[in-house]
Amino acid sequence: MHYHHLYASDDGESHWRTVDVPLQERSFAPPAQAIFVSEAEPAVATVFLRLDPGWDEPIHPTPKRQTLFCLGGAVRVTASDGEARVIGKGDVWRMEDTHGKGHHTEVISKDAFEAAVVQFD
Repeated sequence: MHYHHLYASDDGESHWRTVDVPLQERSFAPPAQAIFVSEAEPAVATVFLRLDPGWDEPIHPTPKRQTLFCLGGAVRVTASDGEARVIGKGDVWRMEDTHGKGHHTEVISKDAFEAAVVQFD
């Protein structure tokens, strides 16, 4: 299991990396059997969003540390260093480029891009 991580380096440039999520087998919902689970991370809010086909925004940093779970559609997200990734249904995108040059996002699917976002700050 992994997620797409967009972060800003000290010089303000945004970059992509792929992060593997470590899982450990443990009892998650006793008395159910043990399952493979990641460590918990406290969150402060959950929001749902929809971006219509053709939506295209100016480059910006993310306003908060947050993780997006794509439910449908697809976007192309370009880091300030020029690397682009497509985020589509089932993908997980961790946004931590809260300072610096930011990123550009555009809907590339014929359908709306729909997502759930968990915010940490």
